Amino acid sequence: MRVRGGLRLILAVALLISPPAPAQTVRVLVQSSPLAGFQYYGGKILWDEMREGDRLALIREPDNPHDAHAIRVEWRGEKLGYLPRAENRDVARAMDRGTPVSGRIGRLVQHPNPWKRLRVDVLVGL
Repeated sequence: MRVRGGLRLILAVALLISPPAPAQTVRVLVQSSPLAGFQYYGGKILWDEMREGDRLALIREPDNPHDAHAIRVEWRGEKLGYLPRAENRDVARAMDRGTPVSGRIGRLVQHPNPWKRLRVDVLVGL
């Protein structure tokens, strides 16, 4: 499931609503994307340790020479890959504005196609 146009609306609402107390932070799923580059980074080695629902760090790489909107995906400090270029622009803009954005493993599937092995859920804090 990808939410593209809806992401802008949710991000706009998130910026207008005053944040609740830290103990009551609400996170909204705004995007679910395949992990780009799974076959090149730590995913193969770490596969047996990862679980659906595990927290993922989303890290902006504005100086990435291949993509100015690059968002690196890490699990426990290990690089797994990137949000796909076709799906990272709105998330990068939100992160650049300071919107609280986080990630989690949405789905893990044993599949020969590396683009279908891991889904990254992108969440926005309200």
